[in-house]
Amino acid sequence: MNKSIHVLHMGLAKPVLDQGVDAAFTSHRLAAGAPACDIPNAVAPLIRAVAAGGGHDAIDADLMNRLPNLELVASFGVGYDHIDVREAARRGIVVTHTPDVLTGEVADVALGLLLATIRRLPQADRFLREGRWLKGAFPLTGTLRDRKVGILGLGRIGKAIARRVEAFDVAVSYCGRTQQRDVAYPYYADVTAMAHAVDTLIIAAPGGADTTHLVDAKVMAALGSNGILINVGRGNIVDETALVHALSNGIILSAGLDVFEHEPTARPDLIALDNTVLLPHVGSASSHTRDAMAQLVVDNLLSWFSGKGPLTPVPEAPRPKQPAV
Repeated sequence: MNKSIHVLHMGLAKPVLDQGVDAAFTSHRLAAGAPACDIPNAVAPLIRAVAAGGGHDAIDADLMNRLPNLELVASFGVGYDHIDVREAARRGIVVTHTPDVLTGEVADVALGLLLATIRRLPQADRFLREGRWLKGAFPLTGTLRDRKVGILGLGRIGKAIARRVEAFDVAVSYCGRTQQRDVAYPYYADVTAMAHAVDTLIIAAPGGADTTHLVDAKVMAALGSNGILINVGRGNIVDETALVHALSNGIILSAGLDVFEHEPTARPDLIALDNTVLLPHVGSASSHTRDAMAQLVVDNLLSWFSGKGPLTPVPEAPRPKQPAV
């Protein structure tokens, strides 16, 4: 506990994170969506760390300019496309995230979303609730049998998805920036090439400028009319205009999405389609996992200010200097 250290807590309230920060440090709250200029002038130079509680608040050069003594950004979530990590690295600011603790949860939801999309489980539920079963059987659906799954992004979550898919006796391929020598799955350097070879695309890649609209009309055409697209990565990866067109015109069969391009909203034309399964970004949203993620944010702060360095820095983070405790 070191109350002389001031931490800015921004974003959504989370009890484990809130209590951990408040107990160990002098904390200051910046409400979700509030601009950096709302940080009081007397407080801004005192802040040495940001505890980012999730949400869509940008941690960018404007915020960093407002906090001249910022050393660490401890972010809630495995994705960090809302943080300008290159600018942080340039300034020597370390950024951490919360990998591993959510891997299994997100992979479970990916498989649930895959099964729900192929077998049209939400549609079958509505069919029964609306009394339509009394008039006839629910239409036959697609199947996971004999499908070929391609995973875009074979990181921690992608590998966990692949293991689960294999348990269903389904062939797995993957696409990523580099081939991984420790896995035996067929590798594709290009997502369109992989889409030609599979009929089910599961996206588990990170967001950011490098992956925006990586899955476009060409990829969907390559998947084909029996194709299924599942996204538990980031919403910006999929060109949603192209997706709506593909779903509406039989270019692909169906899609299951847990993430969207402009969260927390989803396009009305996506919602209107009957061949989609849509979830409100709940991949890691169990009490157990969200508490573990929040605790890891706190643990990164505690480790940093005890002089032990960050526990889970992002790959772009600079080599950390010993913090002055």
